[in-house]
Amino acid sequence: MKLIGSDYDGTLNYQGIDSTKREALAQWRAAGNAFAVVSGRSMDSLLDMWQADALAYDYLIADNGAVVSYIDGTKIAEIRCAGELARPLIEAMFAGGCPWCDIHTDRNYRVFAAPREPMGDGDCTLDTLPPVSYFTQISTMLPDFETAATVTDALKDAFGEQLNPLQNGICIDVVRRDVNKAVGLRTLARHLHIAESDIVAVGDNVNDTDMIAAFFSYAMENGVDSIKALADRTTPSVTALIDRELQNMR
Repeated sequence: MKLIGSDYDGTLNYQGIDSTKREALAQWRAAGNAFAVVSGRSMDSLLDMWQADALAYDYLIADNGAVVSYIDGTKIAEIRCAGELARPLIEAMFAGGCPWCDIHTDRNYRVFAAPREPMGDGDCTLDTLPPVSYFTQISTMLPDFETAATVTDALKDAFGEQLNPLQNGICIDVVRRDVNKAVGLRTLARHLHIAESDIVAVGDNVNDTDMIAAFFSYAMENGVDSIKALADRTTPSVTALIDRELQNMR
């Protein structure tokens, strides 16, 4: 058995989900292999997309490797950050110009830098944020890649001993210091008794760096230059990657 770990945005979902992609995934799984989506998104978001896409894959790795689950959301592993880090981290993100932050915990919250109307369910400010006992990830978004890079570097300087700020295009995702997508894939591979040599990773952006470096890997042709330089191969699509890997197995 081999395991493909694929980023979602810009990778699996690059140019949409079409019939050829569905057929490729079905062929991969019919050959006795496994497929996992590895994303910076929350588990709730991945479950929603899985149901909307109706794609046949097997496992979800959310929050950049912090949460590993079966396709129904049943958790295999979860790596948590200490809750007392949430408030100072969010304060630092707001100081860097972030307009809001999402906290992924037992209930997800969106914390706004300034009050706004209307405030939806789970929306709050730092003044009204309930106590946070733990979080798996805190995320935000900035107007451009360069600003996101600057803020990411500042967060690494301030919190690098405890947390791992990861840039994902114009987004920033902050997880525990020992967490990244490679960690999530290794956790799943151990659970499935799959050797690391049988893992194939594919991604397109900066937060995919660790898994692209750790395993045999493909970079999307639409990806950032640093990922394409690091990967073993490039591919125009996940469909083409699966076709190539199935040919290699014959």
